[in-house]
Amino acid sequence: MDLDKIIRDLRTEKDRLDRAIASLEDLTRTGAVAPIVANKRRGRKTMDDEERREVSARMKEYWRKRKKS
Repeated sequence: MDLDKIIRDLRTEKDRLDRAIASLEDLTRTGAVAPIVANKRRGRKTMDDEERREVSARMKEYWRKRKKS
């Protein structure tokens, strides 16, 4: 096993990664890339009064038909 070759290869890879990181940092600084914004909305959707009435009417119809059969 040639440790010197492995070290050379790792240094070459490190240099390549350093250049890639610097390039990405430049893009971030110049504003060329918009930051990724996570979707902050989680959980259940809240319903307004009208939506709640619609759901209630649908469920009443559902249970009416269900009891009928």
